[in-house]
Amino acid sequence: MDNYRIIPVKKGNVQCLPDKEEPVDYCRLCIHAREFSVQGRFVASPSLAYCLKCKVTDNVDLKRVEFVKCADRQCEGFHSIASIIG
Repeated sequence: MDNYRIIPVKKGNVQCLPDKEEPVDYCRLCIHAREFSVQGRFVASPSLAYCLKCKVTDNVDLKRVEFVKCADRQCEGFHSIASIIG
């Protein structure tokens, strides 16, 4: 079963942690972001481009994102993929 958080995008931001908002732009580079809802349809996050299992390469129009499907189960908050691939 998927234990993802569905986080609404409000004015270009997501409530990443209870006390911390982040720009939705960060989500495209976050290891926790799995999918973005655009016009009611979920599409894979560009952050999965470096995942050996997923290898997603599609771009997402972040200005049109309504929700982010987030896999952050331990309240770590934004965690850049750069720390893994760099």
